Amino acid sequence: IKETLFNMIGPSMFDCVFLDLFAGSGGIGIEALSRGAREAVFVENNPKAMMCVKDNLKFTKLEGKAVTLTTDVMNALYKLEGEKVFDYLDPPYDRGFEKRVLEYLSDSSLVYEDTQIIVEASKETDFSYLQDLGFEIIREKTYKTNKHLFIEKAGKEEVC
Repeated sequence: IKETLFNMIGPSMFDCVFLDLFAGSGGIGIEALSRGAREAVFVENNPKAMMCVKDNLKFTKLEGKAVTLTTDVMNALYKLEGEKVFDYLDPPYDRGFEKRVLEYLSDSSLVYEDTQIIVEASKETDFSYLQDLGFEIIREKTYKTNKHLFIEKAGKEEVC
């Protein structure tokens, strides 16, 4: 699934700033760095998981391009306010975290016109509220038990 995801977004990785929310082991953000991201911010609330992220960054020699925040995702968003980031959101399934984060991002300076937000969720997760938040799904990839949604600000003007 990770390889499929990065095959779809690979060209946009170069020189981006990548936000890996709910980082877990850091695999997604580390993959972004290895594919040319300028910087990755890893947010993980679990201290043991964050130690794993840091160990993986050290092992891959990518720690110089990384910022790690051991905190709740909502607190991290408040701390990061004011920066432009390319987002990846991988919340625990079926707990409503994706909606809370998207509600916050709808009025945030963290998300600008060209920011692409990628949400991984269970296949059953309802995203019918996205339009009300000013977002639109530009692409969806469904797997056996989950899906990736590619979301951007609605009304983005296409440049020929």
